[in-house]
Amino acid sequence: MTSDDEFIDGFEDEIDVKSMHGEGGESTEWMDQPKMKKMFQEIEHRLQGVLGTGRYDWVDRRVFDQVFDQSTLLSIYKLMRQGAIDTVEFPIASGKEAHVFYATSIDGPRAVKIFHTSNAVFKGLTKYIEGDPRFGGLKRRHRELVTIWVRKEHRNLKRLENSGLRVPSAFEVNRNVLVMEYLGSDEGPSPRLRDIQIKDPDSIFDELVNFIKVSWKDADLVHADLSEYNVLWHNDEPWIIDVGQAVKSAHPNAEEFLIRDVRNICNWASKKGVETNFEETLLRVLEV
Repeated sequence: MTSDDEFIDGFEDEIDVKSMHGEGGESTEWMDQPKMKKMFQEIEHRLQGVLGTGRYDWVDRRVFDQVFDQSTLLSIYKLMRQGAIDTVEFPIASGKEAHVFYATSIDGPRAVKIFHTSNAVFKGLTKYIEGDPRFGGLKRRHRELVTIWVRKEHRNLKRLENSGLRVPSAFEVNRNVLVMEYLGSDEGPSPRLRDIQIKDPDSIFDELVNFIKVSWKDADLVHADLSEYNVLWHNDEPWIIDVGQAVKSAHPNAEEFLIRDVRNICNWASKKGVETNFEETLLRVLEV
């Protein structure tokens, strides 16, 4: 083990979660702790984008204060040392569970998904973990729950990609940080399906139904929250994102989630003028 590895491991042992934030989530003086200060000084120049001091002058410094707590910075530090990412530049998406940032690496652009660590965010997500046979013996400590959720999304992306489905490639994961393939161009991230004008909704509907079917039959997963909000239009094709809540067919609510996904896609297609029938679509998904 190198001296740098020993520094990281020793620092992890000393993390006091309670000291990360003061009342109301405000930052305390943890950044002034000698070990934390040493680590941050090493990577500060690689975080200029999210600090609002890089070439992207529209970035709000408040995003940094909201997302990058002590534990998250440690994860970013580790991923940088591993070579998974080089710099973190600017936010490209945000939601109640996570912020997603554009990042660079030696192998090209990356999307870095940083999951929020507040208790309120993940309170309603245990139903997607409990009952999944891959995560038996789950303990209910909050920070462990967040880590398991991130690992779950990483694993789900791998399963779906291995089944030939269009999802972002998952590269590395560390605690509440997931490094993925960036879907977009130099001009910005690819838009969501709900935000674009589409010329052929019938073919997109067929592709989304096929995604549900292959996920269920081959990857043994159901997305459990599929809608036009988590489909990106990239290179003139639909790509599925946000698969952290996807569960295996053995999950006690898997069939309920499957029905909901099919209904959501049918409802979207109907609004776009596609003639759909929920029962027939569900049979298409389930047929051998």
